[in-house]
This record gives sequence, C-alpha cells and structure tokens, in this order.
Amino acid sequence: MYGNGSPPTSSSSASSKLTGGSMSSRSKRTKKTSWGARERAGLSFLIVIAFFAIFGLIILTEVSVGGRRLGDICQLRPYTKLSIGMTVQLDPADTGPRNPPIIPWGQMLPSKTEQTLPKYPADMHPTDGSWEIVNGTRYKFFVFSAFYDRRDGRLVRVIGATKTRGPEKVWCRFWYKTGENTTRYRSASVMARVKIIRENWNLKYSACFILCPIRGPFPDIPYAVSVVSKIKSPPGNVLLLRNTDNDPDFNNRTFSNIPNSIGVCVKPLHFNYDQALYLLEFLELNSLLGVTHFTFYNHTIGPKASCILQHYVNGNLPPMITPFGGTSSSAGSTPQDSNDVHRARATKSNHHDNTKSGVYQKPRITVNILPWNLRMRSQKEIRTEGLFASLNDCLYRSMYRYSHVALIDLDEFIIPHHNDTLIDLINWLSKKINNRNTGAYSFQNAFFYLQFADDSLVHEAEADRTAVANLRSALTTQRKTRRRSKLHPQKQRSKYICKPEAVIEAGNHFVWEFCPGRGSLNVPADAAILHHYRVCEFGGDDCIKSPSVVDRTAHRYSKRLLDQVGTVYNYLKDSCNLPDIPHAPTKPPPTRKKELKVRIPYRPDLVAKAAGSHTVDSTKTNASTSYNNSSSSSNSRSALIKVISNRQVA
Repeated sequence: MYGNGSPPTSSSSASSKLTGGSMSSRSKRTKKTSWGARERAGLSFLIVIAFFAIFGLIILTEVSVGGRRLGDICQLRPYTKLSIGMTVQLDPADTGPRNPPIIPWGQMLPSKTEQTLPKYPADMHPTDGSWEIVNGTRYKFFVFSAFYDRRDGRLVRVIGATKTRGPEKVWCRFWYKTGENTTRYRSASVMARVKIIRENWNLKYSACFILCPIRGPFPDIPYAVSVVSKIKSPPGNVLLLRNTDNDPDFNNRTFSNIPNSIGVCVKPLHFNYDQALYLLEFLELNSLLGVTHFTFYNHTIGPKASCILQHYVNGNLPPMITPFGGTSSSAGSTPQDSNDVHRARATKSNHHDNTKSGVYQKPRITVNILPWNLRMRSQKEIRTEGLFASLNDCLYRSMYRYSHVALIDLDEFIIPHHNDTLIDLINWLSKKINNRNTGAYSFQNAFFYLQFADDSLVHEAEADRTAVANLRSALTTQRKTRRRSKLHPQKQRSKYICKPEAVIEAGNHFVWEFCPGRGSLNVPADAAILHHYRVCEFGGDDCIKSPSVVDRTAHRYSKRLLDQVGTVYNYLKDSCNLPDIPHAPTKPPPTRKKELKVRIPYRPDLVAKAAGSHTVDSTKTNASTSYNNSSSSSNSRSALIKVISNRQVA
C-alpha cells in the first residue's frame, strides 16, 4: 500500500527523472561558473603582485643609479640616508662594499668628507656675468651668475642653462675666505636643486635656477660658489656671489631705503644689431621717462652700436644739452611739449639755468653691458639666445639697487598719458589705487606698425629743410603715430615694471612667480600703454588693414628728445663713425598696400549678357579682358564681375 492509496504512474516517474536531471546539470554549471570566477580573481591578484614587483625593481634600480650620479662619495656606510641636520661618522676600517647615500636637497656634506674634496682652484678667479661650464654632465650645462637671496632664508640662487626635461643633479660648493687678502679658502658643499625657468617652448634646453641653501658649519655668507656635477671632480667654474653685504655697489641697503629709481632690462642684442640712431632714441627717450640705468647683454652687436654703448658705459658724453639745430624751438612742437618745468627742475639743482639759450644739464644715466656667449643654438636648442636667463639675471642684479625695473625690448616704450615720467605714473597710481601689495605694473601692448604711413606733421613742407626736421623725420617715435586701435589683452604681448624684491621668477610678458602676498596690477589703458614699433608680426603687409587710430602721445617729448638725441649724435658722430642724418622727404610716403588681384575665368555667355551691346575682345581669357574705351566699359566690367560672382555663389 502507498501513502496516498495509489501507486505512482509512469508519467509521474518520467517527470521526476526529468526534473532531477535538470537540477543536477544546473548545479554542475553553477559550480563550473563559480570556479572560473575564482580562477580569474587569482590570476588578477598574481598580475597585480607581478606589476608591483617589477615597479619596485625599477625604482630600486633608479635609486641605485641615481645615487651614484648624485654623490660619487666614498667612505660612507652603505645605504645611509642623510636628513637635514644629521651627521655621519666615518669608519676608516670599513673596507666592505660601499654604496653612495641618497642625499636630499639642501643636505650639507659631512665635514670629514668635505676635507677630502678638491681644494679651491688657485688658477681661477671668480667671475660674474660670464657663461661658464659645469664639468662632467652628460648634457650641456652652463652657469652665468650667482646671487644671495636673503628673502628665502639664506639661499644662493645661480642663473644657468641646462636640459629642460630631467635636468642632471648638481652640487653647490661654497667658498669662504679664511682671512683678508688671502687666496686660501675653506669650503662647504650642499646638494642643489635645479629649477627650470618656465616659458621655454619645449626646446631641449632652458634657462634655470640652481638653488643652494646656506647651512652650517659656517654661519657667514660665502664669498663665491662653484656648481659641480661630481663632488670629487675639480670645479670648472667659480662665481662671485652678488647682493651680499660685501658687494661693492650694494652698500647694505634695506627694503626701506632703496632709491626711488627705474632700471631697464633688455634681452640679448643679436644679429649684429647696429641701428645707431634708434639706439640713441631708445636711451634718451627712456631717460626722459625717468630711467636711470640700462642693462644690456651683448650676443652680437655692430661697431656703431657698440661704440655708442661704450661711451655711455664710460660716461664720455656731452655734459650739457643744447637746442638742436641752433634754435630753442622746433617745428611741429605741440602745446603738450612743455620743457620749462623739466628744465627748471634740472637746472635749479645744478646751477645751469640758462632759459634764454635753452641749455640744460644732460640727465645722468648709467649703462652696463655683459657678454653673452651662451653656447647653445638659438631657437633650435634654446629660446632666443636664452633670453629668460638674461631677464632673471637683470632682475636679481638690479635688486636692492633700484626701486623698479622695466623689462622691455629695444622697439618698445611705456608711455604715460597723464604723467611726465614713469615714477610719476607709479606714484599717481598709488594715490588712485591701493598698491601696497603690488609687485608689478602691467601695460597693454599697442602695435605701431612700421608699414603705416608716416605722420604728416613731421613732413610738413618748409622753405628750408632744417636739421631739426631731418632728425624728427628720422626718429621712429616721432614719425610713426598710427597704431592698431585694438589693444592686446593683458599677458598677451604686454610688458611690465616690477619691484625686484617682490619677484621670484620673471617672464617676458608677465611675472611667473611673486613673493607670497604680492601680485600684478593691470594699468588702465587710459593711464599708459606700451608703444610697440615693429613690422607686421606675421609677415607681409596685411596688418595695415586692421582698424587704426592716430596716437601722438609720444610727441609730448619731441622738443627734449630732439635736443638730447641731436646733441649726443653730433658729439659721437666722428668717434663712432656715424652717418649723416638723412634729409626728410617733402611729403610722407604712402601706406604700403598689397593689391588684391582676382583672376576670373572667361565666360563668353556671361560677358555677352553683362556687356550688352558693347564690343568684347574674345581673345582675352581672364578678368582683365579689354573692352571698348567708351565711358560705359567700366560699368560693363563691374556688371560682368557681379554676374560671375553671383553665378559662382549660386
């Protein structure tokens, strides 16, 4: 008997078998699927472990190889890591395998190891402002100058040039004098940090800073510094440390008593620059704007320009400025050109008041020229003769000596609209705007394209073409008064005047890095702009098609500029072999325009339709087809071009 009183049927048995078979196969598939997931997870874990193992092996290899390049130090215990302030005891009896330590940036070399290094090279004199080589590097590495940066807590900042990506590690060896007037030096070495200066166009080499913290055992400021790649190799350079209390022209100044003056930094002169008259215009107009010092870098310069600059360096200039052309007034001077206040201010303090003759003392400016023999190919290996090294060298060279520094090119002038000098402009801005935290003043760029027509005022017809008219027509700032009406936005082609002690890294068009709490002030365009005199930036003459305006702001300085440039030019004419000033043309040359010639294919059907009954020379095959010389031929030609144009557009 069965529990339900009836035996199972054959159909229920078959159903049970089918159901049991399906459940068994499903269980096997589930186990197989779960086993595959675990297998994949295990493989993934093994791959991750293998990746980290290979990565760790690479890191260990790099550390080992890099450590050998960093130090090349003998007699230190293996795998010793030095931290700042930690000393290592040497064990002469230790003859086992030695590995160089991993030296962090800013770590001083132990004194006992320092004593085993090469001594000060007696045959080398400290240099300043000259490119010197760093021996033993794989790639080109040069250094130019060294400055004591007291803002960053006793830091030596070296200006150099080296590889852009992955610069090689170097050491700074400080040299201390052991006594007055002695050639014996003691040394201290520190691991340096190479900081690439930005804006390098991704070229192979860049300007750079080599940062060397000053730490014990000597509390004094070093006399000189050498940059070396291998600590046991003799140094190939010795740089005199500037901006120290012992610097001859530093005079231990503080931030509070820096003279209220402006210096100008100009990038390296190249391509045998020899535009004598324009160079005089640049120097004398900036002197009228209140500039007292210029720093130039001589890559390649022509004989005339070199002679002029050397006269400024030596101070061999005429002491007095006399009216140029034998008259106290010049044609074309504007009511804004008031020299009386300037002359009274200059002559009252120097007792040279001669208002009838207009004679006054020449404003005193100083010029410094540094050689620029950087052995790197411009625009192929490094940007524009390494101009960022020169800009930052000039920045730190001017620090604590001038209250402000303008970084401009020879074809640029910062012209104020409401003030006579740039110092007056800065003082005026300080009254209008709270500039306590201002580290730089940025000025928008305005292109005065040289392809624009000359100003008509400097070419007015005169019965007798005087020397004044000739000189004025030869000065760029006087004859080029038409500029592009649209100014470039800030940080595009703009230039700036900065406070050197507020800037850490200077750029070409703006400051890359300020000291904490400092920033840049964008000067309104109605207060001052940058006058930039150049040809079209993209070649050709298409730039003159841009909307333009006449801007004669620079004419406010016409009388004084003509007197100063003319007096100096005549004074240096024979000694520098300067040519005569060319005669001014009786009328200005027209603006150079590029004619647009459009060639249109010949279409007899359209010609007949446009010309109507006019006779057409069917032998012509372009838009210059000859028509009858009737008065309506021009109308037919216009109609033809219009019809053809409409057909082509359609």
